Amino acid sequence: MLLSAEKISINFGTRQLLDGVDLYLNEGDKIGVIGVNGAGKSTLLAILSGALTPDEGSVSRDPNVQVSVLRQNPVMRDDAGLLEQVFEDFSPDYRQLKEYEARSMLGKLGFTDMNRRIGELSGGERRRVALAITLLHPADVLILDEPTNHLDSDMVIWLEKWLQRFSGGLIMVTHDRFFLERVANRITELYRAKLYHYEANYSRYLELKTQREEMAEAAERRRQSILRVEYQWIMRGAQARRTKNKDRIARYEELKSREKPETAENVRMATASSRLGKKVLSLEDVSKSFGDKCVLSHFSYELCRGDRIGIVGPNGAGKSTLLGIIAGTLQPDSGIIERGVTVRIGVFSQEGRELDLEQRVFDFIHETAREVKTREGSFSASRMMERFLFTPDMQSMPIGKLSGGERRRLYLLSVLIQAPNVLLLDEPTNDLDVMTLAVLEDYLEDFPGPVIAVSHDRFFLDKMADSIFELRPGGEVRRYTGNFSDYMEKREETEKPSKERKADSTPVQSPPRRKKLKFSFSEQREYENIEADIAEIEAKLADNERDSQTFGSDYVKLSELMEERERLSALLDEKIERWAYLSELAERIAAQK
Repeated sequence: MLLSAEKISINFGTRQLLDGVDLYLNEGDKIGVIGVNGAGKSTLLAILSGALTPDEGSVSRDPNVQVSVLRQNPVMRDDAGLLEQVFEDFSPDYRQLKEYEARSMLGKLGFTDMNRRIGELSGGERRRVALAITLLHPADVLILDEPTNHLDSDMVIWLEKWLQRFSGGLIMVTHDRFFLERVANRITELYRAKLYHYEANYSRYLELKTQREEMAEAAERRRQSILRVEYQWIMRGAQARRTKNKDRIARYEELKSREKPETAENVRMATASSRLGKKVLSLEDVSKSFGDKCVLSHFSYELCRGDRIGIVGPNGAGKSTLLGIIAGTLQPDSGIIERGVTVRIGVFSQEGRELDLEQRVFDFIHETAREVKTREGSFSASRMMERFLFTPDMQSMPIGKLSGGERRRLYLLSVLIQAPNVLLLDEPTNDLDVMTLAVLEDYLEDFPGPVIAVSHDRFFLDKMADSIFELRPGGEVRRYTGNFSDYMEKREETEKPSKERKADSTPVQSPPRRKKLKFSFSEQREYENIEADIAEIEAKLADNERDSQTFGSDYVKLSELMEERERLSALLDEKIERWAYLSELAERIAAQK
C-alpha cells in the first residue's frame, strides 16, 4: 500500500465536503475521482497530498514513498526560464541526468523555444509546464488535478500513453471520459460527502453504478412494502404485551427510521432558443494574421442550421480566433462576413465572463434573464438555477463562495438562459463535471440551431460533431466529414501517402533477388490451429459474459470477471491479427505456385 486515508472529514462553513471517508492506494492503482462541481474533489486531493489538514481522520504513507502533485493553480517565478523552472527544486546532477527527457517532454507539450520566460506564458502554457515538472519528479504516487486541461488532442493522447506506462499509484481528477476509460482502473465517485469505490474503468463504472442504484431502489421498495403491512398492524391497536409484539413494534420503528437511498442529482437542461431564419452566417475569403503569423488564410464557409462542427488543431493554431471572428468579437484582416438578421449568438468562452465575486448567484442570473421559455414551458430564473443544481441556499451566496467548477456551470447557465439560436463553445469541457457534460451533450442534440465547438475532449466531439475542421500551420483549414474518431482515421489515411512519397524519394539500391516465400514449421502448425484457438477464446468470452450476469451483485467476482474479460479480449485481438498475417502469407505462397 502506497497511501491510505481513513475516516477523513472536512467542513467549509455550512458545506460538509467529506464525511468519514476512506481511500486506499496500492501500487499499480490508477484512480479516477469524479463528482459534480463543488463536491470537494480538489479538496480531497489536497488532503491526500498533505497540502490541507482534515478536520478529522488521518492520511498515512510510507516515509520512503515519494509523491508528485499537479495542482490547478501552480506557483511559478515569472523571471525563470522554462528549464530553470522545471529543475528549480532539483540538484544540478539530476538536471544533467534528466535534461534531455525534459526538453523532449516540453516539446511534446508544445514548447519549441526553451529560452522563454514563465512571465511570457499564458495560463494554459503555465499549466503545461507544471505538468512537465510533475511528471519529471521521481514519484511513487502521482496526484493530478485536471491534467488534460489546456492540452490539445495529440498532447492528451501522449499523456494517456505516458500514464499507462507509469508503474506507481495514480490519483487524478479529470472530466475527460476517454482519458478515464483508457487510464483509470478504479473509479471513486464523490457524492454528498461520501466516497463510492468501483474496481473498474469508466464504462464499467457506469454499468456497476446502475446496478448499485437498481439494487438500492429494489431494497427501498421492499422496505416500503413491509412498512405498509406493519403500519396497518400498528393502527389496528395491537397490544404490545407479548415479546413478539414488542419485537414487531421495534422492527417497525427501525424500518421507519431507516434512511432512503440517495438518488443522484443531475443537471437538467431545457432547450431554449429564439427563432432562426433561413440565412445564418457566411464567411467568404476570410484571412487573419497576428504580426508575421497567419492563423486563417482565405477561409470560406456557409453555416447551415443543422451544422455540428468540432474545431481541432494544435495550441496556438487559431481555433479561438476563428470562433471570435464568427462571433463578431474579432475583425478579420480581409474577407466578407454576413450574418442573418435573426441570428442570436451564444458564446461560451474559454476564459468566461469576468464575474463579480461579491454579487449574489441569484442576482447574476436574474440580471441576464428573469424568465426563459422552453419546450417544457416557461421557467423563472430561480427554477432554472435549481435545474443547474444551485439550491435556494446557494442562490443567496456570493459568487466568490462557489468552486471553480460551479462558477463555470453558472457561466454556462448565463449563456443558455439568453435563448441563443447559434452556439459557439470554446473548450466547454474544461472544469465541467462528467454529469453536466453528459446532459450538455443531450441538450445539444435537441438544440435546433448550429453548434460550433473548440474542444480537445474526444468523447464530447464524438457525440456532438458531424464534421471536423482542422486548423493547420499557415492558416489552412481542412474539413472532414464525421465525428472525431472518423477524423482520426481519415487523417492517418491522408498522411500515409506523404510518408510513402518521402520514403520513395530517398536513393534506393537495387533490391536483392527475392527468396521464395514459405511457411516455417512452427508457422505451418500455428496456421493449422489458429482458427480453433480463436473459437476457443470466443467461447470463453461468451462464458465470461454469462457469468457476469449471474454474479450481478457480487462486485468482487464482477471485478475478477472483468479482468479476465480484458485479458481474453487482448489475447483475441492478438490472435486475430496473427491470423490475418498468416492468411495473407498463405495467399502469397499460393500465388507463387
